[in-house]
Parts: sequence; structure tokens; C-alpha cells
Amino acid sequence: MLKAMDSAVAGLRAHQNKLDVIGNNIANVNTNGYKSQNYTFKDSLYTTAASSSGGQANTAGAATVGGINASQYGYGSMTGVISTDMSSTTPSYVGGFNASINGQGFFVTKSTNLRLTFSAVSGTTSKADVDKSNSALMKNSQFSFTRVGQFSLDANGYVVDANQNFVYGYQPAKSGDTIDADGKTMEGKNADITNPEAYDIKHLQPLRVPSSVNWKSDGVNTTAERDWEFGKYAAATGAYQSPNTDAQTALQMKSISIDDSGIIKGTLENKQGNPVTVVIGKVALATFQNPEGLTKAGNNTFVTNNVDNAGTVTTGVPGGANSTLMAGYLEGSNVDLAKEFSDMITAERGFQANSKMITVSDEVLQELVNMKR
Repeated sequence: MLKAMDSAVAGLRAHQNKLDVIGNNIANVNTNGYKSQNYTFKDSLYTTAASSSGGQANTAGAATVGGINASQYGYGSMTGVISTDMSSTTPSYVGGFNASINGQGFFVTKSTNLRLTFSAVSGTTSKADVDKSNSALMKNSQFSFTRVGQFSLDANGYVVDANQNFVYGYQPAKSGDTIDADGKTMEGKNADITNPEAYDIKHLQPLRVPSSVNWKSDGVNTTAERDWEFGKYAAATGAYQSPNTDAQTALQMKSISIDDSGIIKGTLENKQGNPVTVVIGKVALATFQNPEGLTKAGNNTFVTNNVDNAGTVTTGVPGGANSTLMAGYLEGSNVDLAKEFSDMITAERGFQANSKMITVSDEVLQELVNMKR
């Protein structure tokens, strides 16, 4: 068998793989949040006919044998790197209960209900150690990360995405809850929704409509942050009970929305039938040291684990060091059709050239067979 035919077969396979990647990109040109992939080649194995040699010289320094470069036969090309372009693209306004991330980061989702408790900086524990511990906890929890903030409420009052995965975030803080990475706690008996820091970031959990709202005794005021408390507050003991449990029925919301800071609010009626806005929670954003190290899992999601190349993952609320949101928008695909079509042409020509090489190799073998006649 001619080495040229082996090389051509390898080239055909490599160019076919590139066409597969291009075809997938073009198929997802209108897929929300899709990140295009780029295919590169690398050369294959080599057979060395003559090794590289620097020559020889006598004791006086005069050359006695000249140097030669290596002589090698190649065996074609193969798949090099299939990289993912994680750059953002222009979002489109669709309105409703949707949001696009205005920068880096991912929404945190999961198909099962899980409540994570993060560590906070305390005592002699450094922030670097806490970040490392919390990152390992996130990576071991098998979350799905997505750029598509297409949300809705399910029949049980949970915020879910288009894949019916639970959307994770932080509930409004109560007295004593941790509200920043340095261990700062929320003071006061209830969270003021006008305070962007008043969220319990120590606990990451699915966002759900509360099962109860403890109205003020007069039940008349409609000022949202003063007319309700998240969960039941026992004035006698100064303690909060659990805001809701899976066994309790979520309250009926008249409407629901999200703003640019990630706060999800619902509207219901008070005792007098007047509309009152309550806060359900604040969505969480996850950022990675190397987002290209994430693994595509389909359905506009990415997954990670403790042995991949994504690096440290940190979670937090939108704004500040993290990206903000664009409420009512959805991120589109970042596929560049002009680039994909030009790449398709070059890949097709490469495939044709390798196919022609197989034809030529076959003709050479045919000539060898005919020499016996």
C-alpha cells in the first residue's frame, strides 16, 4: 500500500470531521445562546528515513563530515483542536420573563432540587481557601450552566428554564444570614427589597414562590418592602421559620418579572385586594476561570467537573464584579455565516484534493499490477 493513499485517507477523515463541525454550526445559526466551534488540523505520524545530524569536526575544529537535516515521510492529517468561541453576541428583545447576561457568566440550573451551603471567610481561613472549597462543591454538584435565560414558573411555583431545570439563586436574607463573601450578615428582622445586598448568598437553592406572606396587622399598606416578610416571622422569639417547604403550596402569583440586577418579583393581592409586589429571590451567576474548558451537554447547557480545564468557578449575584442582566432579552447564536460558508468551501476543496490523491494512488497501483502482463 502506498503511503500516499494512507495520507489521503487520513486527510479525508479529517476534512469530513471539519465539515461535520461546520454543519453543526450552520444548523444552530438561530439557536439561542449557541457558541460556535472552530476546527483545526494537525499533522499525523512520521517515518524517519534519515535522522538529523550536526556533522563532525576534528580536534582542530575543521569539519570532516557535513551535517544533514532529517528526512521523514508523513501520514496525513488528523483532528487538532475543536475549540468553542465563548464570545457574546447581540441579544434580541423578546420581552416577558426572560434575561440575557450582559458579559461573562452563566445561569445555574439543575434537573433536581438541591440546596448548597457555601463556606464563608472566618477565623484563620483565607478567602482563597474558601473560594477553592466552594468551587469544588459547585463542580461536584453536577449543575448545568446556560447562557439562555428563558424562564417560567411551573405548577409548583418553582422558577424553571426552557429545559424544565430548576433555576438556582438566592432568597431574600433574614436576620443573621450571610450576605457577602467575607461573612457579613444581614441585620434586622426582614430583607428590604430596595437593598441589592439583602440576599442570603451562603445558600444556593432553587428559586420558588413563597408559600406564605406574613402581612402587617393592618393589611392595608401596599409598599412592597414594608408590607410583607419572606416566611413567617415570630415577633415573640425574633426568629424566622422556613420560608417554604416542598410540602407547602406556593402562593398564586398574578404576574412575575425579572430586572437587570437579577431580582425576580411576583405580584399578588393583599387582604384588601390591592396588588403588592414580593421578591421571590435573585438569580445566581457562575463565572469560570476558563469557560472554554466547559463541556457542551446539548440543550444550550454546559457541564463541568473537578478534573476538567474550566478552572475555578465562583458564584454570586449579578452586578458588581459580575455581569449585569438585560431583562426581556435573549442571547442569540454567535455563528458567523460568512465565515462558515468560506470554511465550508475550503474544507470541500481539501476533501476533493484528498479524494483525487486516492484516485492517483489507485492508478499507480494499477500500473504496478499491469507490469506483470
